[in-house]
Amino acid sequence: MKKFTFKSPEETKSFAKSYARKISNGSIIALIGNLGAGKTTFSQGFAFGLGINESVISPTFKLVSEYYGKRALNHIDCYRLESSSDFLNIGGENFLNTNDGITLIEWADRIKDIWLDDWIIIYFDRDENDSNTRHIKITGNNQ
Repeated sequence: MKKFTFKSPEETKSFAKSYARKISNGSIIALIGNLGAGKTTFSQGFAFGLGINESVISPTFKLVSEYYGKRALNHIDCYRLESSSDFLNIGGENFLNTNDGITLIEWADRIKDIWLDDWIIIYFDRDENDSNTRHIKITGNNQ
């Protein structure tokens, strides 16, 4: 497990941008954290690191956003899903078995029963004393 602390959204994005360049196609990254913990901010930096210049927002209402740059990014938000069955019913397994891009899943704890051992799990926590500071823990493959 690796731990990081970022003092601003810009630091989070900068880290995510460089981290994205180290991740291989076919990787699944689960993003876990409360509202406002930094999952979407991380996703924005990560997308930029893949050469994606589009505006990346949380896909809460459409559930899945697909972006294309130097590499493809599937950005999924499970916030509105009740279970992994809901995820599978929307075709979620197609994003778990792709080799031509990377899949980021916000609120992935809602589908924890289908996590695989090769997933990268990133936990986001807000600092209790500083509203801009985030603590991130990364576990799994390709830490």
